[in-house]
Amino acid sequence: MNLSLEYKIQEPKVILDKNPVLLLLHGYGSNEADLFSFATELPDHYYIISARAPYDLQYGAYAWYAINFDADQNKFSDNEQAKTSRDVIAKFIDELVTNYPIDANNVTLVGFSQGSILSYSVALSYPEKVQRVVAMSGYFNEEIIKEGFEKNDFKNLKIFASHGTVDQVIQIDWARKTPAILEKLNIPVTYKEYPVGHGVAPQNFFDFKNWLAS
Repeated sequence: MNLSLEYKIQEPKVILDKNPVLLLLHGYGSNEADLFSFATELPDHYYIISARAPYDLQYGAYAWYAINFDADQNKFSDNEQAKTSRDVIAKFIDELVTNYPIDANNVTLVGFSQGSILSYSVALSYPEKVQRVVAMSGYFNEEIIKEGFEKNDFKNLKIFASHGTVDQVIQIDWARKTPAILEKLNIPVTYKEYPVGHGVAPQNFFDFKNWLAS
């Protein structure tokens, strides 16, 4: 199978007519093995698919889009690359549904950091393709969502967002703006904070699994 993104897959242990899928999207400079290490801990009836970002940094490190620094060390995201990745992920979801017995009405994106920023972007641009988002250690970047997204139908979308209070990579203030933005769009959001840096606390993992189960 020649799909748009490289990926790792764990087939469901419990086979249904069509199984739900958790699509894992890693952070900047990581790869598809990173979040896939969670796979054995996730519910048995899901396809667990961990995608590799398309931009190759080097030595097994990949990005969904470039982050550049100017002379004053200000960070700039390459929004055009981010939009390209957004659309590649949307296409990849369609390919997965075509190639595996996946329930197209039960697609969850699980993103960390840059993967989390992309998860918001994909879900709000294409809410017909995604029903749930777990967005860890990311933030909402409106500039990389399809124009006119506010008019989309979000009635089937739910979001779990989480962040570390001492995150030194993406500051907590950015994440704290997200719930209000989502509520304004009438998207149900569960937002949690943990006393950690830029990473996934065990409690965070436990909470998002419970959220999925509910």
